[in-house]
Amino acid sequence: MTVRLRLTVPTDLPFVCDVEQAPENAPFILPWTEERHREALDDPDILHMIAEKTETGHPVGYVIIAGLASPHHSIELLRITMAVKRHGYGRRVLRQIKEWAFREQKAHRLWLDVKETNGVARALYLSEGFREEGILRDCLKTGDTYESLVVLSMLADEYEA
Repeated sequence: MTVRLRLTVPTDLPFVCDVEQAPENAPFILPWTEERHREALDDPDILHMIAEKTETGHPVGYVIIAGLASPHHSIELLRITMAVKRHGYGRRVLRQIKEWAFREQKAHRLWLDVKETNGVARALYLSEGFREEGILRDCLKTGDTYESLVVLSMLADEYEA
């Protein structure tokens, strides 16, 4: 099955919030309220998209990209969260985002951060050519504990190589 990206519409937001709250996703993201997602739909600096099966239109996840108005040509993959796992949809979506960022948007840099404990996502990003830049140590407080974020990026020349 192939996957495509389309703009998120307000009627998609319950799906987006459900995906965020799913037990397999919630530990790895900082969930937004439905209202925050709604605001993002109208933000010219943010691209909010649904990933869906091309053949059926069934949603399998969502993506949030920021930095569209960056004068530095630096685009942030703010969130990629999949509802359907272990089918390769996340990798396919990530490849579409890279192509969009570097070929269509002419970005110089595509970057993201990921929780240090999210080994599956880190392995995916590294296998797709992202490089680790550093760790933001204990920058998130979750309950009584602190968590670190790993910053990864890819530059346009690295994508082209």
